[in-house]
Amino acid sequence: MAVLTGLTFGGKTWTPKFAQSIDEHKCIGCGRCFKICGHDVLLLRAMNEEGEFVDDEDDDEIEKKVMTVAHPENCIGCGACSRICPKNCYTHVGLNN
Repeated sequence: MAVLTGLTFGGKTWTPKFAQSIDEHKCIGCGRCFKICGHDVLLLRAMNEEGEFVDDEDDDEIEKKVMTVAHPENCIGCGACSRICPKNCYTHVGLNN
């Protein structure tokens, strides 16, 4: 498998790490990562008390909302979501993993 590396503007090597998952137990649903990602990777989803995702957001059983990696194929590996996350919820992987 190929390893993807690039150069920064300053000439340093950079290896992107792509968003793979978000720890739904740590996530507080603040939306900071959603606001900073411009590539339609993330989606805020509702959960019930049992920890199951709920599609009907008008449902009375909603306990909390958490961020999910809905479209990982859109991730460019910049890591902005992870850097802005106050709860350190993200798992990122390189292209060779």
